[in-house]
Amino acid sequence: MQELAGIIILGIFAQWLAWRIRVPAILPLIVAGLLVGPISTLLTADGAKLINPIFNGETGLFPGKSLFYFVSLAIGIILFEGGLTLKIKEVKETQRTILRLISIGSLITFIGAGFASHYIMELSWSISFLFAGLIIVTGPTVIAPILQNIPLNRNVATVLKWEGILIDPIGALVAVLVFEFIKSTGHDANFTIHAFGTFMNIVIIGSTFGFSAGMALYHIIKRELVPHYLLNVFVLAYVLMIFVGSDMAAHESGLLAVVVMGLVLANNDVPRIEEILSFKESLSVLLISILFILLAANMDISELELLYEDWRPIALFGFVALVLRPLSVFVSTYGGNLNYQEKLFISWVGPRGIVAAGIASLFGLTLSDRGVPGAEYITPLVFMIVLGTVLLNATTARLIARLLGVVQDVSGGVLILGANDFAITIGKYLKDSGRMVHLVDSNPGHITKAERAGLEGIVANIYNTDLAERYELLDVGYLLAFTSSDEVNDYALSRYEKIFGESGAYRLITVDELKGRMTPSENSVFSYTEDFINLSESNRESAIVREVAFTTTAQLLELMAHAAADVDIAPLFIKYPDGQLHVIPKDPTVFEITTATTCHLVYMGSELPATTGAHQKTEPEEGR
Repeated sequence: MQELAGIIILGIFAQWLAWRIRVPAILPLIVAGLLVGPISTLLTADGAKLINPIFNGETGLFPGKSLFYFVSLAIGIILFEGGLTLKIKEVKETQRTILRLISIGSLITFIGAGFASHYIMELSWSISFLFAGLIIVTGPTVIAPILQNIPLNRNVATVLKWEGILIDPIGALVAVLVFEFIKSTGHDANFTIHAFGTFMNIVIIGSTFGFSAGMALYHIIKRELVPHYLLNVFVLAYVLMIFVGSDMAAHESGLLAVVVMGLVLANNDVPRIEEILSFKESLSVLLISILFILLAANMDISELELLYEDWRPIALFGFVALVLRPLSVFVSTYGGNLNYQEKLFISWVGPRGIVAAGIASLFGLTLSDRGVPGAEYITPLVFMIVLGTVLLNATTARLIARLLGVVQDVSGGVLILGANDFAITIGKYLKDSGRMVHLVDSNPGHITKAERAGLEGIVANIYNTDLAERYELLDVGYLLAFTSSDEVNDYALSRYEKIFGESGAYRLITVDELKGRMTPSENSVFSYTEDFINLSESNRESAIVREVAFTTTAQLLELMAHAAADVDIAPLFIKYPDGQLHVIPKDPTVFEITTATTCHLVYMGSELPATTGAHQKTEPEEGR
């Protein structure tokens, strides 16, 4: 009991520590596992581990093959959660570079690592290419902390984000296929017709199970055949059932089945999909915490000795990280839209994650039990690659990014909380002005309306969803809280101002502030003259954002006076000559205009009369 509780406590503490020091959680998790596992044998009086996942195959937390089964099921759940993030629409909209990186780049890594491990480590061809298949993956669990803590430019962030998401199932499938080759061919490289048939069986069974199960689950949820309070645990049980069922039909096909099932759900309009994804993310955090400590603790001190008593593992790591990664990136991105500095940074960042470590332990245990020569190297070598790449990237990525100049100086994206009608109108104007705009709302109908208007939408409740973990919000620098609830708007700024409000964070003015019963903040109010009701009325009168020019402060004050006299007009921004938009200050008289400068008042509603010498501009309907 103490060991099981200790694993959970250590795992969550390691996750917290990773968040605190801003490194991928995998790093402190593996270190904790090694400390309570193989390294602890050097300190205990009887040479026993502080935490024993398995001992001599019969005693320990997971005797016999139970550790094998737990690892397998846990990875299946984690991969299903990864599949839920794969939206084909977004993949189609990404650059050709990403698709080449996960195809050509993966092939280069697979072939290069296979040859390197064969000639450097003198492993058999089959074990060498199993190792190569395992280290193809990078993974979102290790890429996410890097993207969240470094303000990379959009090109680099997009490539790393999608590579991490898409390459996990690809690497897992390649590793599974090589694993089946080894079992089917008597541990040599003679790829027989029988082996090929085994692979095709895995692909066909796994894909069929996954697609059919995904469509069935979609209709179950859509028709509300499961009550709301049971939905998350029902989906969990369903995933395990499909994983086990597919694996019984074709051994090792379960991993592919759950990835395909997640992908099917991600690309259909599944009700409450955000709730399911949120639950699976929380479960994945717990499983990852337990899994890494278990897998690291299960290693023996003799396996660690294989690494530090021999120069060859270090040479293999150097070749994988410093030769293969840059080679695959530069070949894959040839002729693309990335510049030389961006390619160099992507070449430097290639940390391996949970799938590599988990499947390595899974296959390493199996092949070692079968007496396959060289199988004892699989787990320590992969853990060395995982730990080494994560440590290298976590400690140097920020410095390298700044040296190469791939950090964005100012994040220009806009996050609008509340997808009401006037927020959509303002969002369309901002998008037409060249900004990336995202709207967040807990009402799926509001988000659907925003997406029909050409905007990016996220269905989420900000009280139970951590928007900071959303990849698509990496370039956000402005936060606008436009909900009808003053409490929600205040909460949004208090929670997300430092994350998304680098260039500005604003909320709607409250009725009490507007009426003078409370003093409004000088920094965080979007408009000191328009509250939620006023903006809604202006949008109802004319859902068009217009611009009118002015060249003096006096003209600005004249326009503001006209707007104040007409309840259907809502001033929004001041547009500078260089196109920059700024919220209107509480006291417009402080706004200074240099000689011969033409600025614009951006407003919503019916048309304002132009001041003397000024001209009017209306955003065209078709562009909105």
